[in-house]
Amino acid sequence: MTTEISLGFLTFFTSTVAGVVGIGGGMMLIAILPSFLPLNALIPVHGLTQMSSNFSRAIFGYKDVQKEVIPKFLLGSIFGISFFASILYFISLEYVPLFIGIYILLSLWNKKFNEKIKRYESYFLAGFFQTGLSIVVGATGPLTMTLLLKDYKDKNVVVSTGAALMSITHTLKVFVFMFFGFVFFDYIGILIAMIIGAVSGSYVGTKLRDKIDGKKFLFALKVLLSLLAIKLIISLFI
Repeated sequence: MTTEISLGFLTFFTSTVAGVVGIGGGMMLIAILPSFLPLNALIPVHGLTQMSSNFSRAIFGYKDVQKEVIPKFLLGSIFGISFFASILYFISLEYVPLFIGIYILLSLWNKKFNEKIKRYESYFLAGFFQTGLSIVVGATGPLTMTLLLKDYKDKNVVVSTGAALMSITHTLKVFVFMFFGFVFFDYIGILIAMIIGAVSGSYVGTKLRDKIDGKKFLFALKVLLSLLAIKLIISLFI
């Protein structure tokens, strides 16, 4: 029970962080899990927990979810995860985090890059790459959050819509791991504790978000996304 209780509280904390700023909780959790779980269980357990965290965050902020972007993202996600799951064993994705990191930094801070890339950006492509790459790359969430941050200026819209889109990513990822034979029931005690922590954290984070100034929030989110991008780039060389 010690493991279950510890992971429940840790998931509550990471989900609260994600509930406030919309991102970062999943990366913290994936960094913590190797101390508790075998390697083959890391991404599946993380995926199911994050599905619960994001879905509950979207439910708590359902009024702010921009539903018009969901069909495009869902279609892209289905194509993306089908494509990457089928070629997983035939290609090297070693440098993907580097390209994701560079894209995020340029997209957030370089106006000329934004002017050129805008014509190619879409929620279909965001779904394709975010969900497709999620089965091998831990931090694809910033792709969609970066796009939402440019399209919407309301903090609740950015976080709630991002949560809805990321819940699609994690749901499809869970189905892929089930297809490949991962037995989630083997970790049922841990999963129950983590899901309770995730949903509780989403609720608390949503309440805390309302106490943050909108402009300060958006700037803080840009800084956090930038730090995550830098971490992706550095991790490739260290």
